Amino acid sequence: MALIIDGKKIAAGIREELKTEVAALKAHLGDVPALAVVLVGDNPASATYVRMKGKGCEEAGIRSIQHTLPGSATQEELLALVDRLNGDPAVSGILVQLPLPGQIRESAVLNRINPVKDVDGFHPVNVGKMVAGDEDCFFPCTPYGCQILINSVVKDLKGRHVVVVGRSNIVGKPIANLMVQKNRSANCIVTICHTAAPDIGYYTRQADILVVAAGKAGMITGDMVKEGAVVIDVGANRVPDPADPSKTMQVGDVNFDEVAPRASAITPVPGGVGPMTIAMLLKNTVKAFRLQRGL
Repeated sequence: MALIIDGKKIAAGIREELKTEVAALKAHLGDVPALAVVLVGDNPASATYVRMKGKGCEEAGIRSIQHTLPGSATQEELLALVDRLNGDPAVSGILVQLPLPGQIRESAVLNRINPVKDVDGFHPVNVGKMVAGDEDCFFPCTPYGCQILINSVVKDLKGRHVVVVGRSNIVGKPIANLMVQKNRSANCIVTICHTAAPDIGYYTRQADILVVAAGKAGMITGDMVKEGAVVIDVGANRVPDPADPSKTMQVGDVNFDEVAPRASAITPVPGGVGPMTIAMLLKNTVKAFRLQRGL
């Protein structure tokens, strides 16, 4: 049976380190990093994520600032708020919770955030720096967390074959770019496969490290994974709970019961990649504070 990669435990360790670092910054400067989170509308899932991010900030000693706009807010109103936050020296990082209502173009908003405050890592400047191998930027939080999980179980990645299922700008493309870089945390051979592949299993069976971010419950089955592979499941799908059909449960993109006996290590869902995303957001916020202060 595979080693279960405990993302919750690893994320807790990162958050404790950040708590110590923030306390030291406060003692030295009399100030702490601040994260401004913008929520537009009343999407329940988005509201939950925002609360979790606020709690994470509080526990780490980071100041959390929440701005909530009605679902009817215009793109111009949201951009005006982003501009104000960009110009506020007390704000270290800005996060606009996605998805946004249909009347607002997400790219226009994300591109408006000052790159030095873009702790989500979605601004084209940060994306470009990441692709170029420049670490003076912010990596998208979920892929960044995936890389740390991989590093926790594979100490020498040189020449390992990473196969990524999914090509989103949020996970698939960034993790591929992170893992191909020539550094100790990566240096891998990388393949990206997606819905255009006639046989995804042909590629996944070649993976030493398989990262699945396709958004389809249980799509990776046991016969699609090489014996001894490390499997990182980014999926977070809601499906009916077999024990109570009136309820739902969270499952990944990997059929855990089939894949775990073949893998050498695997992330569970929940408790794997999910906790890492907020931990890396907090880490990026502290990094933004340091960059802005020239530390």
